[in-house]
Amino acid sequence: MRAAIWKDYELIDTSDGERLERWGDILLIRPDPQIIWKTPRLDPRWKQAHARYQRSNTGGGAWQQWRKMPAVWKIQYGDLCFQIKTMGFKHTGIFPEQAVNWDFAMDAIRSAGRPVKVLNLFGYTGAATLACALAGAQVCHVDASKGMVQWAKENAAASGLGDKPVRWLVDDCMKFVQREQRRGHTYDAIIMDPPSYGRGPGGEVWKLEEQLYGLVEMCLPILSENPLFFILNSYTTGLSPAVMEYLLGVLLQKRFGGSLSCGEIGLPVTTTGLTLPCGSTSLWFR
Repeated sequence: MRAAIWKDYELIDTSDGERLERWGDILLIRPDPQIIWKTPRLDPRWKQAHARYQRSNTGGGAWQQWRKMPAVWKIQYGDLCFQIKTMGFKHTGIFPEQAVNWDFAMDAIRSAGRPVKVLNLFGYTGAATLACALAGAQVCHVDASKGMVQWAKENAAASGLGDKPVRWLVDDCMKFVQREQRRGHTYDAIIMDPPSYGRGPGGEVWKLEEQLYGLVEMCLPILSENPLFFILNSYTTGLSPAVMEYLLGVLLQKRFGGSLSCGEIGLPVTTTGLTLPCGSTSLWFR
């Protein structure tokens, strides 16, 4: 599955562990360890980049700015508007390959013919939340980072969606789901994009492969009697799309019926016409 209808984003070329990207009018070079090929960098824009993220041998890294660029700028995806900036650990505040899931969610919500409540866990800067709100859903957006939730609110305002029925919550996603169980609250759709690895406030270690089953299982009691979809994303290399599809199959399809889909999501590369895989997604849908 490839996100091929972007106008303000373009994956121009890939070579020797790096990708050359256009974000609106800004050209960035970012590392990508799966780019193991060393093809010639013939596109002249490699030498016109505004900034490049350089990894450090001791871990982490930093942006090297070569040309003048704004601290924050905006790009569009259809009617959605996102603020972009160069962040630590090579990120920019959006994962453009996820557009395939935004489109799926919007189509499902618009076709439902009924009010839809969506829970977006690990909501980051709000792209999926805004897509669902634009399609007419009531959304609960949860992320543990106060800064990310504020950024998501700013993206909502930039998209003209600031008045939509969205709850913006800074909270631990697992604890929030547990509280929703006790409250008896339910949702018609859940979007989940958990991190591969992390540490909780008490030093707890989170490893996606070990805890994903329990997290999805925890969400079952807060699904409505007639749920619409469940989107599960992963950027963990050891977790294949088929494994995530199987997980949704034994937990959701067994209980609700419906259909399953899975695959790699990726971005078309302008210079070759090939697709760069960027992550995995699995869908359960009515």
